[in-house]
Amino acid sequence: MRTKIVAGNWKMNKTLQETVTLINELKNLLNPHNNVEVIIAPPFVNLPKAVELLQDFPIKVAAQNMHFADSGAYTGEVSAGMLKAIGVDTVILGHSERRAYFNETADMLQKKAHKAYEKSMTNIFCVGEKLKEREAGKHFDVVESQIADALFQLPLQAYKKIVIAYEPVWAIGTGQTATPDQAQEMHRFIRETLAKKYGRDLANAIRILYGGSVKPGNAAEIFSKPDVDGGLIGGASLKAQDFNAIVEAAKS
Repeated sequence: MRTKIVAGNWKMNKTLQETVTLINELKNLLNPHNNVEVIIAPPFVNLPKAVELLQDFPIKVAAQNMHFADSGAYTGEVSAGMLKAIGVDTVILGHSERRAYFNETADMLQKKAHKAYEKSMTNIFCVGEKLKEREAGKHFDVVESQIADALFQLPLQAYKKIVIAYEPVWAIGTGQTATPDQAQEMHRFIRETLAKKYGRDLANAIRILYGGSVKPGNAAEIFSKPDVDGGLIGGASLKAQDFNAIVEAAKS
């Protein structure tokens, strides 16, 4: 049985003090459960404090991005080694906002995915189509290409630390949500895509998250689908009560 994941991507939100407040609220609310892995991804500047506050509590801390180089003249960037040095060994890669606003290419993401593997970091790798791509019937092709271009150069063993997050771009921050059946359809397609490349055992073992306006009111139905293994949560992860409710939905 695959352990579900509920991961909160805080994006560019929360000051240091707000981070402390939210983490303390989560620690008071959350009832840890062996069947749900909980992760939060605060902004870079708040990662050390998050690690400190959660060192004895079962919430993992992730970074929202990282560079593919170990060091160098990359102003404003952060390396895998820097993250690991402060106790962060999970990273979100390929988010649609990084692709759209910061021009992250397939080549860049391939290098980042390889670096995550090289440094033994867990890689939450995001894929998803735009509205016009879905309306044109190209959503399966787009997602397959995103996976193949960035991840198919990796060996089978790398997938022990890879989680796929399907986030339809048209449902991120818009209030729209893919129906549970649409989410299941794409998650199943992703699993079949991986099975063709790496075999059925890997495909059955890998965890695939849904992201895109997941809320307390729809989480349970989405998470009930057989190929949906939890969620990558945006706005709802910034409110302790909402995030806790989504974690509880993943337990059922």
